[in-house]
Amino acid sequence: MSPAELGLLDRDAFVARLGGIAEASPWVAARAWEMRPFDHEAALADAFRRVIEEAPPEQQLALIRAHPDLAGRAALAGELTRESEREQASAGLDRLTPDELATFTRLNDEYRDRFGFPFVVCVAEHTKGSILAAYSQRLAHDADTERRTAVGEVAKIVGLRLAALS
Repeated sequence: MSPAELGLLDRDAFVARLGGIAEASPWVAARAWEMRPFDHEAALADAFRRVIEEAPPEQQLALIRAHPDLAGRAALAGELTRESEREQASAGLDRLTPDELATFTRLNDEYRDRFGFPFVVCVAEHTKGSILAAYSQRLAHDADTERRTAVGEVAKIVGLRLAALS
């Protein structure tokens, strides 16, 4: 469906169709629906981005926490959403050596201990090496800066997921 056609759907149908775009957070689609009409792809993506960026910090944290750890337990157990599985595979996170997996596990734990939410990065823009470098850089952030950084990464992920629909 085109963005204009999606904008013609009633709220429930819109959320049923796009509610999974923001990881396990259909409220993002519900609020984006209120920003109709969507004349083009960019307008639809902008609506989702605005909802994410304008949400109160508590909702942003819930959205961030809905994301799985990179190469984490959900990935190892085969419990990722189709989108997350495809995204993590695009950066080779489904083909880690035992040493690489141990490094990701350690960094996931260190990051979650520091910030209280999983490390979120738009893996489609990265390689394994650049993701590991991003962990190091972002672990130096204060909590508010890191929340804002993670929100920006979520918005990028959502934008790419919307683009993949067309």
